[in-house]
Amino acid sequence: MTTATEVMTRGVRTMTPSDTVALAAQAMEELNVGAIPVCDGDRLLGMVTDRDIVVRGVAQGLDGKSTPLSSVMSTGVRTVREGDDVDDVLSKMADNQIRRLPVIDGDNRLVGIISLGDLATKDPGDEADIGESLGTISSPSEPDRTGQSQASGAAGGGSASGKPARKSGKKG
Repeated sequence: MTTATEVMTRGVRTMTPSDTVALAAQAMEELNVGAIPVCDGDRLLGMVTDRDIVVRGVAQGLDGKSTPLSSVMSTGVRTVREGDDVDDVLSKMADNQIRRLPVIDGDNRLVGIISLGDLATKDPGDEADIGESLGTISSPSEPDRTGQSQASGAAGGGSASGKPARKSGKKG
């Protein structure tokens, strides 16, 4: 049995709820990641993802330089324990369509993150399980159309007016 602690990434960069959205975006660019845990010390409070920044920050017109992460972060984050079997971790990822999970210890302190990449490269287990989980995690969900914004338009590309979008630049 391979456990989460054997394949997780340790020494994870964290941010505080008072850090700004812009600072989180810069850290994501620097680290080439799409999610950063938000903690109070070593206690996990939530996660901020690149999607959180776009959907809850940019799309709402919030100022990234002054908006705290507490305004855009996801709370109620699903986690795994250090001793959890990687098969259980994969199941949890697939059931919740999550590509990465924070790993906590017995005192609920953040000790690492386990991602699909970690499982694919560090787990000597069954590659078919990882592939199947990736398929389940990646299956598309239906868009939420309850609160359409100014950006709403016709599906399938093109403009909302039905006219083709104008191309910029020289004619070819």
